[in-house]
Amino acid sequence: MQITQGVLRALGQGFQAAFLQGIESVKPQWPLVAMEVQSTAKIENYGWMRDLPGMREWVGDRVIHNLEATNYQLINKNWEHTIGVDRNDIEDDQLGLYRNRFAMQGEVAAQHGDTLVWSSLLLGNSTIGLDGQYFFDTDHVGYDAAGVEAVYSNYAAGAAAPWFLMDLSRTYMKPLVMQKRQDVKFVNLDRETDDNVFLKRQFMYGADARYNVGFGFHQLAYMGKTALDVAAYAAARVAIGTQRKPDGSSMNVMPTHLLVGPSNEAAARQLIRLENIGGTTNPWYNSVELVIVPALG
Repeated sequence: MQITQGVLRALGQGFQAAFLQGIESVKPQWPLVAMEVQSTAKIENYGWMRDLPGMREWVGDRVIHNLEATNYQLINKNWEHTIGVDRNDIEDDQLGLYRNRFAMQGEVAAQHGDTLVWSSLLLGNSTIGLDGQYFFDTDHVGYDAAGVEAVYSNYAAGAAAPWFLMDLSRTYMKPLVMQKRQDVKFVNLDRETDDNVFLKRQFMYGADARYNVGFGFHQLAYMGKTALDVAAYAAARVAIGTQRKPDGSSMNVMPTHLLVGPSNEAAARQLIRLENIGGTTNPWYNSVELVIVPALG
């Protein structure tokens, strides 16, 4: 095949089409647990509300819920994936496999958000969140029914595979944050005068993006590293569901999803999907939606 600018343009369009098909073939899981925040700068600073937003009876002056100053910052990171197409392969018309590679590249790009979210979640018991403590911790600041400060724990330490109980019922408030500065786009260096062609005989096609993942509301998530059994599950539900605001009223948080990896799948299915356990009615039957996430181990 004779290499002309028209041929290169057509190849680039075909590779991009395959890339987009790869992206469209993936349904990422991260929107379930992370709220998307559009970023306009290199670094975004996050303020933390002491409790989840809620209405109150208007008696006297308004109570202003200002965002508190925090040191929690999320820096956008650059991401890329590049494929080189050898000039000889174009001249010899050996391009069939490249289209599959670009479709795979699209899949990789579409799955990357999941990779970041699940890896961040697994490190939540050792990563600082919006309140200046580990996102999953045993001594967050909470409140009792009288509005007095009390210790709140959303973490059960242990040596077992992790599992996560979450309230994912809210559209704009989630346990994690997906901060996007620039979504994935397809770019190329495919002119014969480009250095990569002159020096390496390669036309370059790639994906790049700018984004990062961080933590949102710890009140909506609980991490267990103990064995996933009836007692541990019940304790996690109580911890999440009994949270209160500074005025002593309920936060109205109730778990909706149990997220586990393959190693906890059997235990989770017995706990959530069986109507009876040991001949006794299971009170937790279908109490939450079960989500199996391979990355959670």
